[in-house]
Amino acid sequence: MAKTYLLEIGLEEMPAHVVTPSVLQLKERMVKFLKDARLDFEDVKTFSTPRRLTVQVLGLADKQADVKKEVRGPAKKIAQDADGNWTKAAIGFSKGQGASTDDIVFKDIKGTPYVFVQTFTAGKTAAEVLATGVKDVITKMNFPTMMKWSTYSFKYVRPIRWLVSLLDNEIVPVQILDVTADRISRGHRFLGHDVEIATAMDYEADLASVQVVADAAKRKATIREQIAALANERDWQIKVNEDLLEEVNNLVEYPTAFAGDFDTKYLTIPDEVLITSMRDHQRFFYVTDAEDNLLPHFVSVRNGNTEHLENVALGNQKVLTARLEDAAFFYHEDQQHSIQEYVERLKKVSFHDKIGTMYEKMQRVMVISAFLADQFGLTETEKNQLHRAAQIYKFDLVTGMVGEFPELQGVMGDKYAVLKGEDPVVGQAIREHYMPISADGDLPKSKVGAVLAIADKVDSITSFFAVGLTPSGSNDPFALRRQAFGIVRIVREQGWDFPIRQLEADIQKELVAHDATYNLDFEKQTAPVADFLTDRVKQWFNNRKIRYDIVDTVIKGSRQDIREMFKAADVLNAHQDDPQFKDTIEAFTRLLRITAKAKLDAGDLTVDPSLFENEAEQHLYDAVLELQKQFTPAMSMDDRFKALAALRPLIVDYFEQTMVMSKDEKVRDNHLKQLLTIAQMINVMGDLNQLIVK
Repeated sequence: MAKTYLLEIGLEEMPAHVVTPSVLQLKERMVKFLKDARLDFEDVKTFSTPRRLTVQVLGLADKQADVKKEVRGPAKKIAQDADGNWTKAAIGFSKGQGASTDDIVFKDIKGTPYVFVQTFTAGKTAAEVLATGVKDVITKMNFPTMMKWSTYSFKYVRPIRWLVSLLDNEIVPVQILDVTADRISRGHRFLGHDVEIATAMDYEADLASVQVVADAAKRKATIREQIAALANERDWQIKVNEDLLEEVNNLVEYPTAFAGDFDTKYLTIPDEVLITSMRDHQRFFYVTDAEDNLLPHFVSVRNGNTEHLENVALGNQKVLTARLEDAAFFYHEDQQHSIQEYVERLKKVSFHDKIGTMYEKMQRVMVISAFLADQFGLTETEKNQLHRAAQIYKFDLVTGMVGEFPELQGVMGDKYAVLKGEDPVVGQAIREHYMPISADGDLPKSKVGAVLAIADKVDSITSFFAVGLTPSGSNDPFALRRQAFGIVRIVREQGWDFPIRQLEADIQKELVAHDATYNLDFEKQTAPVADFLTDRVKQWFNNRKIRYDIVDTVIKGSRQDIREMFKAADVLNAHQDDPQFKDTIEAFTRLLRITAKAKLDAGDLTVDPSLFENEAEQHLYDAVLELQKQFTPAMSMDDRFKALAALRPLIVDYFEQTMVMSKDEKVRDNHLKQLLTIAQMINVMGDLNQLIVK
C-alpha cells in the first residue's frame, strides 16, 4: 500500500536568496536517497518558507523490493580439488555471499563450468529505510553561507529548531544534535502557535490553520493577485519584477500586500534613484501611470494579516522618506561640482593596490578604446564621442550619490554627464560600459558603449593578469571570467573581427607606445590572456551544446578570430549531416596533413602551370583561380564552405593522379604551393583535423 512521507526542517529565518535553492537541493537529495535505497515513489513535492524546508514524498512504497541475484564465483577446477572436496576459494566465496557450499551449483560458461550461488535479500520496510538514511539527507546539504550555534561544531544554513518526520501518521525517528523529530511544527511567529501535524498528508492544511502558507507557489500567486488588486483599485500600473517577487515571497509566511506614498517633491530625482531606493533597498514594488511615468506610491508585502496595516504603511513610508531625503541631498550636492573635478579626484582612488589608481586605468582605456575604434571601423564622430567617454567614464564613482547607492554606477554617470552638457551618446556609453553585468545580462546598444565596454574589460583582465591575480579553480574575486565572457558576447553581437592573439599583442604595443603601462608588464601576459579569452569562447559554445569536436576545430584555428569562430561553428554545425560531409572533410584533412610538413614561404605561393604533369593538376588549378576571385570579405562563411566542398572531386582526382612529393624539387614545391593555396582558404574554418567524421 502506498504511503506518504513528510520531512520538515524548521530553522531560524534564512536569507531570502537561499530558500528556493535549498528546498530544491533537499528534494534532489531525497530523490537520490530513495532511488539508491530502492524505495519506489511517485513524486516529491516541496514546501518552503523563511523558517522551513519541507519535502512530501507521495506514493511511497511500503517496503523495498526483494533482491534476487545469481552470483558467479571461481571455475570448478579452482573450487574443487582432484577428490571433489571444496577448496578455500569455494568456501570463501560462498561465505562472502551469505551462503554455504551446499548452496553452490555449477553452470557452463563457454564450455567451462563455474560456481554459482543464488542470493536473496528481503526488502526493508520504508520506516526502517527512512530511519537510517534521512539524517544524512539533512546534514549533508550545502549552502552558500553556513554557521555554527551553541557549543556544536555542526554547520548549517541557520540553527535547526525543530524537525517533523512522519510516515503517514507514524513518527520516523530522526535526531540532529539536541533536536528530535516529532509531529509538532510551528505556526507564524506572531499570528500562529505550535501545531500538531496529524498525518503527512495534512501538513499544508494544518499549517494554514496557524497562518502559514507553506506552498511557495501558492504564496507567490497570492502576492501577485494582491498587487494586481491594489493596482486595479487605484488605476495604477505595476510591473512586477520577478526577481523581487521571488525575494519577497521568501521573506514572508502569510503575505498581505499594502500601498504607501511618498512626497511628490522626490519625483524630481531621476527615476533610477527612486526605483533603486524602493526595489533594491526596501523591497517595494514601484508604481507608474499608463504612460509609464513614476507615481509617488509604492506597494510592499507584510508578513502578517491586515490588522493595523495603516501603521505598517506609515512606518515603511518613514523609512523610504529618510532614504529619499539622502538621495535628494546627494543629487543636488553632486551637481555643484564639475566633471573635471571628479576626474581629478580619481587620481587618489585606487583601482587595486597592486595595479594603480582609477585615473591610470582610464588613461589605459583611452588608448585601448582608440585602437579598437580603428579596428572596428567607427566613424570620426563615434571616435570623438568614444574619446570623450573614455576620458571621464568613471567620474561618477566619487559622487555622493554613487557612494550612497553603489548600484547606480554608470547610471548616474550618464545622468550627470548629460546635465553637464555632454553628448547623450557619451552619457549612454558611460552607462553601458559596465554591460553585461551578468552572464546573460543586457549588452550595450550603442557602438560607442560597446567599444568602451570591451576596452574597460580588456584593461581589467590584462591588468590583473600582469600582477599575477588570475582566477584559479572556482575562485574569481575580480569577476574576470564574467568580464571576458562579456567581451565574447559583445563581439558576437556586433559582428566585429576580433583575432584574439593579434589584438592582444597590438594593444600591449599601443600601451607601451603611449607610455600608458604605468609600470605594469603586459608583454608576458599576452598569451595567457589570449588563452583566457579563448576559453570563454569555448564556454559560450559549450553552453549551447555544440559538438565538442566542432568547438575544438574552430577554437584551434590559426587566427583565433572570435567572429570567425562563431561563423565557422555555425556552418560546420549546419552541414555535419550532409551526405558528402564525411568525404569532404576527409579530402580536406588529407590535404592539410601534407601541407603541414611543407617548408615553403607562405608569402609566395605562385604556382607554375608549366610544371603540371597531368590534367588533374590543371583542373584543380583552374577551379582554385576561379574560387579565389569569389573569396572576398563579403563572402559568407557558409558560401565559402560550399565553394570549398565543391572542390572535393577535383582534390580526390588530384591525389589519385599526382605524386605530390616528387623527387624533382621544383615539381614537388609546385605541388605544395598549389595545395597550400587551398589550405589557406580551408583554414578559415579552423583546424579541421580536430573534426571526428564517421
